[in-house]
Amino acid sequence: MFHPRRTLRALLLPLVAGLALIALPATDAHAAATLTNGGFESDGTGVASPTGWSEYGDTGASYTESGGHSGSYRLSHYAASAYKVETYQYLSGLTNGSYTLTAWTRSSGGQNSAYISLKNCGSSEQRTDLPVSTGSWVRIVTSIKVTANQCTISINSDANAGNWINVDDLTFTPGSTGLSIKGADISSLAKSEALGGVYRTGSGTAGDAVTVLRNAGMNYARLKVWVDPADGYNNKTRVLAMAKRVKAAGMKLLVDFHYSDSWADPGKQTKPAAWSGHTYSRLKTDVYNHTYDVLNALKAQGTTADMVQVGNEINGGMLWSEGSTDNWSQLAGLLNSGYSAVKAVSSGTLVALHLANAGDDSTVRWWFDNAKTYGIDYDVIGLSYYGYWHGSLAAAQTTLDDVVSRYGKPVFVAETAYPFTLAQDDSLENQIDTTGELVTGYPATQAGQLAWMNAVANIVEAVPGNKGLGVFYWEATWTAVTGNGWDPTDSASGNGWENQALFDYNDRGTSAMSWFSHR
Repeated sequence: MFHPRRTLRALLLPLVAGLALIALPATDAHAAATLTNGGFESDGTGVASPTGWSEYGDTGASYTESGGHSGSYRLSHYAASAYKVETYQYLSGLTNGSYTLTAWTRSSGGQNSAYISLKNCGSSEQRTDLPVSTGSWVRIVTSIKVTANQCTISINSDANAGNWINVDDLTFTPGSTGLSIKGADISSLAKSEALGGVYRTGSGTAGDAVTVLRNAGMNYARLKVWVDPADGYNNKTRVLAMAKRVKAAGMKLLVDFHYSDSWADPGKQTKPAAWSGHTYSRLKTDVYNHTYDVLNALKAQGTTADMVQVGNEINGGMLWSEGSTDNWSQLAGLLNSGYSAVKAVSSGTLVALHLANAGDDSTVRWWFDNAKTYGIDYDVIGLSYYGYWHGSLAAAQTTLDDVVSRYGKPVFVAETAYPFTLAQDDSLENQIDTTGELVTGYPATQAGQLAWMNAVANIVEAVPGNKGLGVFYWEATWTAVTGNGWDPTDSASGNGWENQALFDYNDRGTSAMSWFSHR
């Protein structure tokens, strides 16, 4: 753990418990039109009010010290007692327009709030929470529209005893950020409803789940397609019906082809039974025809797919063994067959290639380097990122940044999730059900679920060049409904994921739905 060193000033200055932060004055004698001392290098260590910066609140808890992100020093907030402090800089004489604040941060977690913000800029204040990261630095951004020729850059902590943050290398530059995809996979919904599943708003009003999610800010739905599933769900017919609801709600649509009769992921890529004896050449035709058939039917009913995944979590390839990564030339042929089918239906539909484990940059790089070598066509990179399986936020950020830089394609998180409880709502043990399986700093509560989603959204938003498209939550509507278990061949199979839905055990939308309102 990287605990900031307490300074003499931090020890001696009184802490005013419960002191509320108030709005900053509109003017400042030292205001400038550019950010001053964004790296906190001007004064050395132990300085309570760094050059260019002002403080408010429990000022003894804010100071510079050694151990910067790139330079020698950083800003830290820390105190042995509960504290509230703000370190801020007022800029005036700005040309009106959009601006982005970038900061490198670390945080112990545990605060009531810890965030950077832009305010007093003439438009609504914009905030970004600091992700919990006690070792590696994480880059976050906050974007705002300046309309009053001024803006205040603010670093805030409302902290409990011993909580700390480090902030360094801030920049304030023209340009805007945000996420175009604030989505969720709702592939479980049709079967859930057919078996009596109920969905409610956070306040308890029963309603259509698609509408509840849309009203929370969701703008993109992800639907998986199985070829001939045993239970008759997640096939072409069901996807067509759900697509109508998705589009009627004003959302965009991502169609996720598994090219299997059941789950396809890094551990299994089983050919559909109907294709089981087919040659590689025939499989290429199968992929084309199946992809074209589903997408053309969607187009014909006025619900053209906006994005398509050709394969699901294809780290080891798909349609094993013919399409394994043991035979890249054949995998390339199968993927390009799917790509061609997508574009034949709609040239504007984006084709995504989807891998698991966003925290493993070397594997992702190996895969997409081969994709380049073998001439695999695609438009977008999708990565699954489950923090309890796939590594730290900093590691995921490294991968997201790297693929954008290396391949020049936009990237999105195709799957992520987090539990709102460790309890289970059916007889099947949940995938994540002990505190030891959680991500440090993110409890299994609705607040923890929301904090995780905001953290993932924040690292995607921080991908350079606005190449981070957004995030899909998996699986928002998969609540514990008898018969809607994980195995389509077994109606008695349970759900090991209901504690990671966006609806709680009273069927109410969790507070984590508010992540859909991210910039």
